[in-house]
Amino acid sequence: MVTRECFFEGIKQAKVGNHVCDISKAIQEHAEKNGYSVVRELVGHGIGRNMHEDPEVPNYYERRYGRGMRLESGMTLAIEPMINLGSREIVTLRDGWTVETKDKKPSAHYENTIAITDGEPEILTMSEEQF
Repeated sequence: MVTRECFFEGIKQAKVGNHVCDISKAIQEHAEKNGYSVVRELVGHGIGRNMHEDPEVPNYYERRYGRGMRLESGMTLAIEPMINLGSREIVTLRDGWTVETKDKKPSAHYENTIAITDGEPEILTMSEEQF
């Protein structure tokens, strides 16, 4: 539930003129306020002619990385909170695909693609019944 809530907190910041970091900070703050940690190694991303494009959309904010790209109308982004019950640390298994938490505690991932518009962001991958 909190991972889904993190997504919706993040897209509240997905407005023209804001920066990627505004989305990232909102996700991190909501997760940590609820006692969860945020995966750092896997991030959301832009979607365009290719599946994974710039900008990267982290689920956390660190000042040293700056504010990130300014959001513009027409951009499409995959927002993907990845929230852990325990430590934020993860490991990738030998198959090169499977990712687990290092401490073996539960983790959740929630993803949708949104479009930045001149008004509210539009969720492109969710039916109205899912709201």
